[in-house]
Amino acid sequence: MTSFAIASLQLDGEVIPSVVHDERVFDIRAALPAVARTADLFPDWDRNLDVLTAHLERGADPVGDAEALLADRAGRMLPPVQPVGPVLAAGANYREHIIQMSVAHGLGSDGASPETLRADAAAEIDERVRRGDPYIWTGLPSAVSGARDDVVLPDVGRDVDWELELGVYIGRAAHLVAADDALRHVAGYTIVNDLTVRSLVPRDDMAKIGTDWFRAKNQPGFFPTGPWLVPARFVPDPGVLTMRLRLNGQVMQDATSADLAFDIPALLSYASSMAVLQPGDLLITGSPAGNGSHWGRFLADGDVMEAEIAGLGTQRNAVRGPSGRLPPWQASR
Repeated sequence: MTSFAIASLQLDGEVIPSVVHDERVFDIRAALPAVARTADLFPDWDRNLDVLTAHLERGADPVGDAEALLADRAGRMLPPVQPVGPVLAAGANYREHIIQMSVAHGLGSDGASPETLRADAAAEIDERVRRGDPYIWTGLPSAVSGARDDVVLPDVGRDVDWELELGVYIGRAAHLVAADDALRHVAGYTIVNDLTVRSLVPRDDMAKIGTDWFRAKNQPGFFPTGPWLVPARFVPDPGVLTMRLRLNGQVMQDATSADLAFDIPALLSYASSMAVLQPGDLLITGSPAGNGSHWGRFLADGDVMEAEIAGLGTQRNAVRGPSGRLPPWQASR
C-alpha cells in the first residue's frame, strides 16, 4: 500500500493542502479540486484517501521536495489541520511521568522520601486505571502552531516546560462511543508539544480550585503541532510508538506510547461520553517521563527542541526569549 501523510504547507503566502510521500510534496487539489484546505477531506475521509492513493500511484507530479520548499520559497509548515474547536488534552496519563512529577513536586505525604513518593504515586495511578476515569482538560486552538515555528517565551511566568505528546485527529463525529469502536472515529495521528508554564499552574488565591491550566498552557504558540497528519490506515498500532524529545541535541524524553495509563480507545470513549467530538478535533494523549520538572532544567532563549514519534515525522522549534512587556493584568499591579 502506498503510504503518505497530510500536510498544510504555506508557500509564498499561499496555503497548499498537501500530500507528502517519499519526502516530496504533492498538491491535493490536483486530485481533489474541491479541497481548499485539509479539513475538507474529513466529510468523505476514506474515499478521499483512496483517491489520493490512486493519484500517487499513477505518477503524480510533485510540487517539490519538502525540505527544499521550506528553505527556498519562504515556506512555512502549518499545523496539518488547524483545529476549530478546543484541543482536548489528557493529563497525568503516562505512568512513569506521573511518578516523576510526584517526586519532583513532592506530591504526597509531608516529609515522604523520594522512594515513598514513587511507590505511592505508582499505586495511585494503578488504582485509578482500575477504578477511575481519565483526566481531560481543554486548550485553545489559538495556541496551536506549526512544527517549525519559533516558540516565544511568555512575558509572565517562568519555568516553561516541554511535553511531547501523541496527537489524535478525529475523523468522524463521536458521541457515547464504546472503547471497542473508538478507533473507527480516528482520522490519523500527529505530534504535539504541550508547553506549560509551571509557575502559572498553581493558584494559591483559589485553593479549592488549585490549578490554572488556562494561563499555564494557552500562551501563543504553546501547541506546536505536526509536521504531518499520518492517516490511521498507515499506523498499524498507535499503542507501541517510540517517542523522543531532544533539547539542544540531548535526549530528555525517550519512551513509547505503551506507557499510556489510559490508552487511545479509553480516552476517546471517555471524552465522547462527556461531549460530542467533531471531525478535525484534536486530542492529545499525555506526555511521557522526562519533562523539565524532572531534570530541573527549563526552556531558555536560544534553545532548540526536536521532537519525534516513529512514523509521524519530526518537529524542530527554536526558543526565543520574552519581549519584556508585561501583560496588562500584571503591569497594573
